[in-house]
Amino acid sequence: MSVAAAGDGPWLDDAAGRLVRPFTVSGGRTKPSVALDLMSQVMATGATPLGYLGPEHATALQLTRAPVSVAEIAAQLKLPAAVTKVLLSDLLDCGALTTKPPEYHHIPTDRALLEAVLDGLRRQL
Repeated sequence: MSVAAAGDGPWLDDAAGRLVRPFTVSGGRTKPSVALDLMSQVMATGATPLGYLGPEHATALQLTRAPVSVAEIAAQLKLPAAVTKVLLSDLLDCGALTTKPPEYHHIPTDRALLEAVLDGLRRQL
């Protein structure tokens, strides 16, 4: 069994997994202050957030140098989407991020979109 050092990212244990509960990362909050869709695109504004931000906030900011979806950030942080949305809403509230709703939001079952997703998945296999 090995435990990662505090500066090595999320505290992990090979057998047990993450040692810090995901909702501890968001301070126990479960609702973001801004409504975010999993496909919403977020991008860093370049503004420096004021006050203390946790390591997950800093990692999220690094991931958003280019537009990226909320779902992708959750996957990269290895956190539940609900927790990721809370972290991102913190960054939106302090002006460090900007967001844009997904362009297909009004037609979520658009055939062209679904075919593009299917083609992308097939390329991954």
